[in-house]
Amino acid sequence: MSRAVTRDPVLVFDGDCAFCTTCVNAAERYPRQTLASGGWEAVPFQFADLAALDARAGGRGEVTWERAEREVLWVTPDGRVYAGAQAVARLLMRSGGVWAYLGGVLALAPVRPVAAAVYRWVAANRGLMPGGTPACALPGRPGR
Repeated sequence: MSRAVTRDPVLVFDGDCAFCTTCVNAAERYPRQTLASGGWEAVPFQFADLAALDARAGGRGEVTWERAEREVLWVTPDGRVYAGAQAVARLLMRSGGVWAYLGGVLALAPVRPVAAAVYRWVAANRGLMPGGTPACALPGRPGR
């Protein structure tokens, strides 16, 4: 991470996973073009100061190497941590425009469990997704 403290949220992702990196690059290219409410910083967890981000979140162990290896994390400037599908929802809501509506739908109580299940399935199979490689497999699964 380029700065220990930032006024923007930080998206922590698996920089070794080609699928994850492709998704982050797409998010930086498309939703970011419609930013209405501010920016965000994307940082591979392999290069992030996870201890500083966890300290920002109150030092409760919410931002760890193990967690970031399994799911994307969204850490807000005030220390809230969202993971998986809800991290994606927050990124979309932060982006504004039509993206914010999509993020808002993902954050709705009736939709959250479905979004979480879809996210878990994609994460478990990310090595098979477009752009995925064996390095994308989750720890403990074949290919990693």
